[in-house]
Formats: sequence, structure tokens, C-alpha cells
Amino acid sequence: MVAVRTTHVKENFDFDSWKKNLPLKESDIEEIARVYHYCQDNLPESVENSARLSRRAAEMIGILVTLHMDLDSYKAAILYPHLEENYFTLEQAKEIFGERTAHLLHSVKVMEAIKFLQNLSANRVSDAQVDTVRRMLLAMVEDVRAVVIKLAERIATLREVKNADEETRVLVAKEISNIYAPLANRLGIGQLKWELEDLSFRYLHPEIYMQIAHLLDEKRIDREKYIEEFVKDVKQNLEKEGIVAEVYGRPKHIFSIWRKMQKKHLNFTDLFDVRAVRIIVKKLQDCYAALGVVHTLYHHIPREFDDYVANPKPNGYQSIHTVVLGPLGKTVEIQIRTEDMHKNAELGVAAHWKYKEGPNPGVDAAYEERIAWLRKLLAWQEDMVESGTIVEEFKNQVFEDRVYVFTPMGDVVDLPQGATPLDFAYQIHSMIGHRCIGAKVDGRIVPFTYQLQTGDQVELLTQKEPNPSRDWLNPNNGFIKTSKARAKIASWFRKVNKDKNIIAGREIIEKEIEHHGLEIPREKLSSLLKEVLHRFNVKDHNDVFAGVGSGDIRINQLINVLEECLSKYKEQNVKEDEQELIKSIEQKGQNRLQNVRKEGKSQVIVNGVGNLVSYMAKCCQPIPGDNIIGFITQGRGVSIHRADCERLKNLAKVSPERLVEAQWNNSYSTGFSITVCIEANDRAGLLRDITTIIANEKINVLGVRSRSNTAKQLAHIDIDMEAYNIDDLTRMLAKLNQLPDVIKARRL
Repeated sequence: MVAVRTTHVKENFDFDSWKKNLPLKESDIEEIARVYHYCQDNLPESVENSARLSRRAAEMIGILVTLHMDLDSYKAAILYPHLEENYFTLEQAKEIFGERTAHLLHSVKVMEAIKFLQNLSANRVSDAQVDTVRRMLLAMVEDVRAVVIKLAERIATLREVKNADEETRVLVAKEISNIYAPLANRLGIGQLKWELEDLSFRYLHPEIYMQIAHLLDEKRIDREKYIEEFVKDVKQNLEKEGIVAEVYGRPKHIFSIWRKMQKKHLNFTDLFDVRAVRIIVKKLQDCYAALGVVHTLYHHIPREFDDYVANPKPNGYQSIHTVVLGPLGKTVEIQIRTEDMHKNAELGVAAHWKYKEGPNPGVDAAYEERIAWLRKLLAWQEDMVESGTIVEEFKNQVFEDRVYVFTPMGDVVDLPQGATPLDFAYQIHSMIGHRCIGAKVDGRIVPFTYQLQTGDQVELLTQKEPNPSRDWLNPNNGFIKTSKARAKIASWFRKVNKDKNIIAGREIIEKEIEHHGLEIPREKLSSLLKEVLHRFNVKDHNDVFAGVGSGDIRINQLINVLEECLSKYKEQNVKEDEQELIKSIEQKGQNRLQNVRKEGKSQVIVNGVGNLVSYMAKCCQPIPGDNIIGFITQGRGVSIHRADCERLKNLAKVSPERLVEAQWNNSYSTGFSITVCIEANDRAGLLRDITTIIANEKINVLGVRSRSNTAKQLAHIDIDMEAYNIDDLTRMLAKLNQLPDVIKARRL
């Protein structure tokens, strides 16, 4: 049962005529006119668009007036349609109309996040959407008026699309029936709920709507006459019993008729509440007294009796419902409630928004109102899940991984699931957390390990001096959940107990070094820590000790760094040893080469050539066992090449007459200089392993050149050596290629 409003704005809207009919104070009307004319002056679009926005704003104000909202709400109602069209910004609104109006406008704009809820049934919810909806929910709790204004705007939109195309009407109606109508229902705003439901139903199911409307009109004359006689009879009997009451008939909500027909599988003629009467009394006890009078006068139907006074609906609705057999055996539904219950049923949370604005609002009353308001919001999302308009995953992300708790003043604090009173304390202020010694939830003492639940009111017990405990940082104790609280506690110990932390940290580090068997003498620890200061973003080795002592630096992380440093030192020592080994081998090789040159024996025999000097070509570096050919150079003697040398082939094309046969001198027993190229994965000890194989093969090293590719972790090593024959070289290359991490070893 709802009140019927007559706030519809005509197409030929005239502001001056309209404002005269507003049931408001003259000063309020003048302020509304100022806002209206500001919007008109800042419209760059056509007169037609201006008229459309003006009608929508006027519709919204007409709705809000019936809900007895305040001046800021009326101003926001005029500004919001123009803000949506980007004709001005929130900053401009704040500058011209004040911070309160701008803040309310912002809260209404935040509610646009509801649009995310409409199209998520098939899509994965992003983190950004989740955060946006959380902000929307908190904004709704902070200022109830924002919700009421948004609902009024949706009703105005429904009225506006009456003459639009069918697709537009259906899209708007779906959004409103799925989201906004359940919201208005949960908030108990009957004045808005019935129109949201009825208009949406009219656009979504026009044939059914018109059929039910026709059936109601068909019975209207007889029904109105019958109700008039029935109301008169009830009034007279209530007066006889001394019960002061207002009794009247009411129009029927078409959507509720259809829903009841569907739910109970009834025909229209079988409905009990097509004829309906409401009784409004002064006091609670008068509700049951009036019920007694009605049941004495008429026979009631027991299965149709509901006492929502003793057992209110989830949205706070209270009333006694009964169905009786009136004159001529016709059924009449009767609702009995007090004036306060009626106000709550019609206005819902809109009836309570003033608790924030009152001169001396009671803390307990404010808290209770917010608790009820928040619970209604949480129930609203359950309605949407049931109707299939929002995915379960989204429900979980927005609600089930968060808790919404309250301060004693009724302010909302948003925390993750599993948060404790200490998390709540540090969310309010770090010093409150440091001074916290206990907590009460809904008036009873709870331990610090208590996990807060949505709707809890948390009161903190504090002492004068800050004194957090190190035990709070231990995750196994379960005292804190949030990283914010953990960081603030660690920061406290880092600042106020540095000297103690240095001592404690040193002891912890030394114990772990011993436990891991690291070879770090106590006197070398400080110097070693200086090498890793940059890893922990500290300036001194004492800061490392203090960080470990306070829990700011994890001991396992430090031990890993120290092990890495020790490994580098060992690797560096190995490389130094390798360099010494290489120098020794090179020196031996050079001495051997000098001795060979002193002997002066010829390495090869060149056929058909006199006493010309011969030498090994550097391009192919032949050694005994290779097939060789000589090439007579100009002024430098005969160069000896391998038969497969690419350079020799090029020389033969130009001067084939210079080629001569050559063979190895069997009596020559010294080595020949060659270069071996090695490509390998870089690692510690690689060079030592290579030189060990070369030494075992009794091959002299004449020189070593190495280079590293740090990006690819590759090493390239060129070794000049003295080989005696092709068999020795082949055997050595085979062993080098079998070394771990060697990719390829080849002769140049």
C-alpha cells in the first residue's frame, strides 16, 4: 500500500509556475531558483535539451519533496542531470554552491558504479570494478541522501523514456527492475519502490500490465463504493472503543498483484487484497486493540494473517496484515500500523538521514541507524545474486573478502576478511594502535585474535604511553592481518629500540651463521655486511643488525645474501689461482719454444726448392699429420699450409706456378704452434678444468685470451699451444668437448 503522488511535470514545463506549488519555505525556493538559473545560463545546447534537463530536475525535486529531504538534496537534484551532461565540474559546484552540496553531488556520481552490476553475469570482474563498487557502498553508507537522489533520478528517467523506442524502454526497465527496485525495497522506501517496480513492469510486460490495469478499472466503481462503506463501519467501531485512528482505502500496486498471482498460482478473481484498507493508530498497543475490533466485526482468514510488528521484514517494515470477510462475503486486506511505522514504510532510510544533521545527535542512535543501513545493503546484493543479475564471484570479491565495522561514533571502517581489533586500531591511527591494550566489540571484551565481522561496533581501550609488543609481529600468533598494521609496528621498534635491536640482531645473525655452517669469523662479519648494504637500502652495518633485530630484515634473506658473497669470494680466489697456473704454463711453453728455435732443425722438406726459409702459415697452423703444400712468397721464403686451407686455395687461383710439394721432416721432434677456440657456459673453475686437461696431455700453453658475454653467461677462450701431431690434438679436443658446460672446442 503506497501513497499516490502527483508530481509529474508536463511537457510545456514552466519553472515560475512550478516553483509556486512547492510546499517549501520561501528561502529554500529562492535558493532552488538560483541553482536552476545557473544551470540554464551554462547550457550551450539547444532549448529542447534545456527543457529536457529542466523537466528531469523538476521531477526529481517533486519526488524528494514527498520524502521531506533537505535543501542540499534539492540543489543536488537540479545540478546532477547537468553534471551528467558535463556542463560543469564538481570543482565549479563547490566554488559556487558550497562544499556540502558538492560532496553530496560527488556521492551521487559515485553511485554510477551500480552500472557495473548490470552487465557482469558473463564477464570476469576486474580489480578496478571491485574497488569502484566498494567506494560506492561506503559512499552510500556515509550519506543516505545520495541513494535517495539516485533513486529519484531513476524514476524521472523511467517517466522520460515513456515515449522512447521499445529497445530504450526495455534496457532502462531491466536495469531498474534488477538493481534499483530491490535497493529501494531493502531500504524500505515504499514511495519509490512501487513506482520503480510498476513502471519497469509496464515496459517489460506491457500486455500483462494493461490486462491487470483493465481488470482493476473494471471493478473500480463497485470497489470504491464497497470500500467507502467498509471504512465508515470500521471507524465507528474504533471510536466506540476509544481508539484514535485514521482509516482509508488504498490503490493496489499492479506489480505486487502480478507477483502474488505468479507466486501462488492464482487468478485475479482469487486475490484477497484487491480491496484494501489501512488503519493508522497512535500507539503500539492500539495496533492490537484495533486488530481485536476488526476480528470481532468480521471473520478473518487465519492463513492470511501476518504480524510484521513482532517479526519485522528484513528491510525494517512493520505492520499487521490480516484478511477478513466483509459484507457480502467479499475479502478485504487490512493493514494496521502506528504513525512511525507508516513513516518508515513510506520513507524507509530517507526518514532517518537527519540523524547526521541534527543539533545533538545521539551516538547510539547514529550507530544503530548505520548498522541497519549497512545490513540492508548487504542483503540487497543477495537479492541481486538470487535474481541472476550479478555473478557469485563479484559477490565474493566485494563482500565476502571484506568486513565493514563501525567506530563508536558510527563511522564505517573497511577492512579485509580476518582483520582483528589491532588492525582496526592501526587503520584509525598508528598511535592509537601503539597505545592499544584491549578492545570491546558490541560492548564485550574480546581478545586481540578476535576476527571482526561485518556490523561489529569496535571500541578500543588505550593507555597513555605507546607500548606495542613484538609478539604482534609473529604471524603464528594471529594478532594482525593487514600489512599496514605490520609495517607500523615494525617501524615503531626500528625507531625507538635501535640499540637493543643492534644487539639482538647481531646475536640472531651469528647464531644463524653457525647453524648454516658458514665460514665467517666474528671479526670479519661487519666488514662483510658493508659489502651488502645496498641490498637492504641501509647506510651502515649496524642498520643491518637493527633491521634483523626489529624484524624489518628477514634473517633468511640475509643468510642467502651472505652465502652469495662467500661464493663470489671463493670464485675470485679460484680465478686468481688459475691466472698463476696459466702464467706458469705459458712461461714453460715459451722456454720450450726458445730451445726449439736454438736447435735450428728444419720442420719440413720442400721438394724442388733450394735452401729457402720455410715457416708455418698462421691462417691454418699445420702440424705433423696434416697434408701440407708449400707456397713460394716474395722475399719471405716458403709458407707451409694445410692442403685444405681456404687461403691457399685463393693463392693457387692467382699464382698456381708458386705451389710446391712439401712433406714433414721425420727427424723433427719439437712442437708446432696452434690456436684452439673454446666456447662454454661461464662458471667458476672452468679455466682450471681446461688447463688441467691440456697439462695432462703434455701440451705446452703459449698464451691464453678470454672474453665473457655476461648477458648470455657465455665464455670464449682462445689458447695458443704447442702441439706435436694431429693425433695428440684430436685426443685433447675430444676431452675438452667432454667437459661440463663446454659447448664446442675446435682448432682454429
